Amino acid sequence: MSHGSWRVGAILNNSQRVGRGASETEGGSERSQARRAELIATGRRLFADTSYDALSMDDIARHAGVAKGLIYYYFKSKRGYYLAIIEESVAELVSRAERTRDLPPGERVRQTIDGYLRYAQHHQAAYRAIVTGGVGFDSQVLAIRDAVRERLISTIGELAWGLSEPPAVARLALIGWMAGVEGVTLDWLQRPELARDQVRALLERGLRDTLCAIEAFAPQCPAPTAPPR
Repeated sequence: MSHGSWRVGAILNNSQRVGRGASETEGGSERSQARRAELIATGRRLFADTSYDALSMDDIARHAGVAKGLIYYYFKSKRGYYLAIIEESVAELVSRAERTRDLPPGERVRQTIDGYLRYAQHHQAAYRAIVTGGVGFDSQVLAIRDAVRERLISTIGELAWGLSEPPAVARLALIGWMAGVEGVTLDWLQRPELARDQVRALLERGLRDTLCAIEAFAPQCPAPTAPPR
């Protein structure tokens, strides 16, 4: 397992512990897991339309149709609940990239970027929280975001060079590309003047240019000989 994969798994598992004590106490029963999943789904809908500070635990319990104590039982606190929602969102984002593993490299790049944009488009509040650091620049959310970056960089390294841990110069250049992806995606969500396919093609081109720049500094990481078709 690559260090990138390990970081993602370790951070997500740590985040899950914030709110998983209750389900473990109940022996991880299907009913307990289903109830927890329902609460997270409710939270994702609520936080999509309402800011963190504007939602009280009473509001959340009312919308979920449960006693407030049940939310504390599963998640310990409002912050624990929020982090569990972010963790669930990140797991879905990473899963989208993993689903393309068996495709040819060019198609995998295309579908990975398209899946990333689709996720951001349909889960805008969660995406913004992940990328910008959540409520009050939350260090734990930033750690989750950094783990996602590392996993995506690892995926690109595997596709381009068969390396899940690219050399330092390649990793730094890809971090720059990822930061650009995040900035472009945030602006596109705010001003959706381009079709998703156009944004995807723009980001693909940026990745090809980045890979060419990496080759100039690290000849052991050659750029693809031709753009993926």
